[in-house]
Amino acid sequence: MSALPDIRSGRLTPEELAENFADLHHPLDRFEARVAAERCLFCYEAPCVTACPTSIDIPLFVRQIATGNPLGAARTILDSNIMGGMCARVCPTETLCEEACVREAAEGKPVEIGLLQRFATDSLFATGRQLFRRGAPTGRHVAVVGAGPAGLACAHRLAVLGHEVTVYEARDKAGGLNEYGIAAYKATGGFAAAEVDYILGVGGITVETGKRLGRDFTLAELTDRFDAVFLGLGLGGVNALGLGDDLAGVEDAVATIAELRQTEDLATLPIGRRVVVIGGGMTAIDIASQAKRLGAEEVTIVYRRGPEQMNASDYEQMVAQTDGVLIRHWLRPARLMATDGRLAGIAFDYVEDRDGRLVGTGESLEIACDQLFRAIGQTFLAGDLGAGLIAMEGGRIKVDAERRTSLGAVWAGGDCVAGGEDLTVAAVEDGKQAAISIDRALRAGMARVA
Repeated sequence: MSALPDIRSGRLTPEELAENFADLHHPLDRFEARVAAERCLFCYEAPCVTACPTSIDIPLFVRQIATGNPLGAARTILDSNIMGGMCARVCPTETLCEEACVREAAEGKPVEIGLLQRFATDSLFATGRQLFRRGAPTGRHVAVVGAGPAGLACAHRLAVLGHEVTVYEARDKAGGLNEYGIAAYKATGGFAAAEVDYILGVGGITVETGKRLGRDFTLAELTDRFDAVFLGLGLGGVNALGLGDDLAGVEDAVATIAELRQTEDLATLPIGRRVVVIGGGMTAIDIASQAKRLGAEEVTIVYRRGPEQMNASDYEQMVAQTDGVLIRHWLRPARLMATDGRLAGIAFDYVEDRDGRLVGTGESLEIACDQLFRAIGQTFLAGDLGAGLIAMEGGRIKVDAERRTSLGAVWAGGDCVAGGEDLTVAAVEDGKQAAISIDRALRAGMARVA
């Protein structure tokens, strides 16, 4: 991040920073978990299961907790979602399983599924016990590009099914957004790395970091060398404002969150006194809350539409507002204001929705700030694939229901595919389903050879 007069480090004491970046949610103890689990009605054809993208048998694992079997509950969870520990921390349960809970409909208070899922998976990790093992070797070798949730979920299921897997990751660490893109107060204590270690502990998976598709190898080379390929590339590009983004004080929210996640001493991170964040999704919420927790005096999120159109859930918006973040709506950035070559403020035009189009009202607003974070969406870097090799849709990879691409022996999943939900849990499901499809295709090929 920039080092400017009003953007500096050390705004808070180490003690204040430790408190601000402590775990967002108080984990349940054994007694609290039993009490919470006993609220479940153990519904037949439970709507919470339908609402879960990975179809975890929620009534079963909750019952296992209620009967004092948290490790059994963890097995139930991880069988469906190998990243159930992280998803318990970052999933928008308030709009998925908990929103569908019968208790929510009847009483306005759902079973605390997310916290119960965390209790079960944390109980397992505390034991150091590995529940999975590599299947009997098939002699088939699969390449996975991207060590994020989709790629790791695919690799793990393939290993359990007996295939050898090599994972290529462009960054220095595996984990994807779980390692680099989640607000630090949501996944404390190095949990993202610990979960990756657990996944790799199944055996049969080799991870090569610092290896990027399109730079260090090509897709054609992978299809020649491996029996199948899975692409879990994520979204590597960041949308620009187009207002002079190179001005000192204008920052990329995604890069800043990654830097924050990898910094051991938060007191060394510079932050502005007056911060503006442009965007309405989870990245905007995460950078705004963390800026406030780093000591920014004023933090304002500005979104071009209304609160109901924000991709961030009502709960996440509430978290930011509780942190002291102001959220303003129906404002479109118009121009940046500068003093001596650095950011001094940003001017906005008020807009309104007219039949789905944003139209200016003729009114404007200026907000003084010394730091501006762009959080207006990410894009897929299709150029890394090679021109014309794979069919695209809406700027992302087109896949079928089994996550097959148009290119033979190549599957894809996660944020890089068309129609994706940009959720960790959805990426895990993509990786799992792709692995099942790859396994079916490879075994069919083996049978023909035999």
